[in-house]
Amino acid sequence: MMSKNANYDLEERLAKFAERVIGLVKKLPNNNINQRLISQVVGSSGSSGANYCEACEAESKKDFKHKIGIVKKELRETKHWLRLIAKANPKQIDECRGLWQECHELLLIFSKILRSCQKSDN
Repeated sequence: MMSKNANYDLEERLAKFAERVIGLVKKLPNNNINQRLISQVVGSSGSSGANYCEACEAESKKDFKHKIGIVKKELRETKHWLRLIAKANPKQIDECRGLWQECHELLLIFSKILRSCQKSDN
């Protein structure tokens, strides 16, 4: 489990989130629907963390804002895939809801970061 301070370490929080997504998909039955959903949700959840790492090494403010925008896009996509996984796998609906909520909170955080960057441009 994450320590309280880890909630403020966004790189760690995104990594733990993607690890939890992997934990979820390992429990899903192997069928054609889940194969596609798993590929998508693992990709988007992992990409959100990777893009945040890139944002932290941005070469300019413009590059940073662009990378944070990608983080938001990947998180939004992850929410979509989690919803579909829950629909296709009712036994995992509670775990999907928990992951969806964490994803939603992360999306709110990165939306605020992006808004703050845009305000400072004015």
